[in-house]
Amino acid sequence: MTARRPYEELTDLEKVQKQWHKLSGLHTREEWSAAIVRAATAAEIAANFAIRREFELNSEFDSEFVDSLLRWANGLAGKLDRLLIPLSETDKTKYKKMKTLKKVAGEINTKRNAIAHQGEFCNEDEAQAAIAQAKEFISILVQIYDPKFVLKTRKR
Repeated sequence: MTARRPYEELTDLEKVQKQWHKLSGLHTREEWSAAIVRAATAAEIAANFAIRREFELNSEFDSEFVDSLLRWANGLAGKLDRLLIPLSETDKTKYKKMKTLKKVAGEINTKRNAIAHQGEFCNEDEAQAAIAQAKEFISILVQIYDPKFVLKTRKR
C-alpha cells in the first residue's frame, strides 16, 4: 500500500482532481451546496495552475513571488481580472478564451459566494448546473496549457 502525499505537496492539477473526486461524493450524498463550493474551489485551483504556467513560460519570477500574486488576486474573479486576462493580452487566441472564461467564472463565483457568505442552500438542479459550469471552466482553462488534460469523474 502506498502512503498518500499530504495535500500541500500535490501539484495544482492533482489538487483540482482531488477536489473533483470529493465533490462527486458530496453530490451522491445530496449535499448540493457543499458540492458547488468544491467545484468552485477546483476552478480556482485550475486558475492557480494557469497563472503559474504563464509565469513559468514568460518570466523569471520565483514561486514565492507568484504565490504572493495568487493571494493578492484573491478569488476566481480576481485571478482572471488581475492576472490571467492581463497576462494573455499579447496572445489574441488566449485572450479571447480568457474573456469568455471570465463570464463563466462570474457565474461560478456568484453561486459559491451566495453559499459561503449568505448561507444559501441549493437544490440538485442548481448543483448540476454549477458543477457543469466549473467543469467547462476547468477543462477550457487547463487545456490551454495542457491539451491532454481530462477532468476525471470518480466512478461510483
